[in-house]
Amino acid sequence: MKSIYFFILFSAGTFLMQGQQKISFKDSLDHKLDLSDWVISAKGFIPVPILITEPALGGGGGLMAAVFIKPNTPYLDSIDGKLVKTRVKPNIYGGAGGYTANGTWLVGGFTTGAIKKWRANYRVATGLANVNLNFYRDFPTIGECSFEFNMKTIPFSAYLIKQINRSSWYAGLDYLFLKTELKNTNIDFNTPKEVNSIISRLGLLVDYDKRDNIFTPNKGFLFNSLIGASEDFLGSDYNYVLINSAAFAYLPISNKITSGFRVEYQQIFGDAPFYMLPYVNMRGVPVMRYQGDIVALAETEWRWDFTGRYSLVAFGGLSTAVSKQSNFQDSSWKAAGGMGARYLIARKLKLRMGIDIARGPEEWAYYIVFGTSWTR
Repeated sequence: MKSIYFFILFSAGTFLMQGQQKISFKDSLDHKLDLSDWVISAKGFIPVPILITEPALGGGGGLMAAVFIKPNTPYLDSIDGKLVKTRVKPNIYGGAGGYTANGTWLVGGFTTGAIKKWRANYRVATGLANVNLNFYRDFPTIGECSFEFNMKTIPFSAYLIKQINRSSWYAGLDYLFLKTELKNTNIDFNTPKEVNSIISRLGLLVDYDKRDNIFTPNKGFLFNSLIGASEDFLGSDYNYVLINSAAFAYLPISNKITSGFRVEYQQIFGDAPFYMLPYVNMRGVPVMRYQGDIVALAETEWRWDFTGRYSLVAFGGLSTAVSKQSNFQDSSWKAAGGMGARYLIARKLKLRMGIDIARGPEEWAYYIVFGTSWTR
């Protein structure tokens, strides 16, 4: 689901729907290309083309989603005698199908949004996927080896989090179900139990969001933390506990320069299949390339808005993946970074789009970016 929300908003501006009033694609202030009015006024079915640029999936591919968007009016609260408006997530419903250069394919459906009378946010997603991925393991005598797996999987994920009082804090439950069948098995890597298995994980999710906007933040703070347990009594074949926490801070340095900082920490305890181990998720590093029982990373991004519409971005970070057989002192830190460009495609939403080029420890990669690259 990562970045789909931003692609939905952008792609809305490229398709006409019957029965709508004529809407300008130029901003009223500078008369430049701008999709704010179209996105805000969009109703009904929206076809969404999405480029898949993930190196681990072959570096190329595409996904088409069919999406419906229903905006929500803001919450109105009286605080200290003043009427305060609080942003409410739009309700989004859709389905998608995609194919990548290495033969991976997927189909799925999702819904996300808010239940206003509960003052709660939710997300539900499910699908069917046939994924081709390489996984890596170090051996004492021969060093690191790569193993290619074909994974047929049926995922289902959902969460429901409720606003605490009238604050920016939300808390609730998160659930993950994953039925996975492996092909191209290897006795040196996977266990017989991992060939055909079920994950059923229930967790507590806490979220705090004080960013000025959810698309391309200029200031504010986001914290998200999940503690989840996969257990026999939930129908799982594995017993383990996962801690997954992240914090993002956005600080304006001047009218034209915005700095961003990201830290993440993941740790897993107990018996988990290799494909559920935490991994480094950072631009320039292929998915699942570096896994461990503990993963930690720190990244910074700096954006220079040298005109009202155009920006340059520079980013870089360090990450490490620590296995059971090692510790932080013995593990190596991997560096990745790069540069990119942005265009303010929807001024009223503060939504920027663009492209990033990044280099990790082994290879170059490129990423189509809508909004922020840091999502939870």
